[in-house]
Amino acid sequence: MRLDELPLRQTAHIAAIDWSALDDKGARRLRELGFDEGVEIEALHRGLFGRDPIACRVGRMTIALRKKLASAITVRPE
Repeated sequence: MRLDELPLRQTAHIAAIDWSALDDKGARRLRELGFDEGVEIEALHRGLFGRDPIACRVGRMTIALRKKLASAITVRPE
């Protein structure tokens, strides 16, 4: 399942990230924020219009991601 499909308040682990689907800026941002395989993630909130952006908790950080970035992240729900 992709991160943009993960139900709210459900935790998951990142199974894979499709780096080739991301532009250089988006890929760099994800790497700097600690996104990697095996990291625990939780979808917290989705925007009203187009359900974009998606607020996620990674560790103790809350991060807003555009739907395009979230769709490149495959997660494994717990």
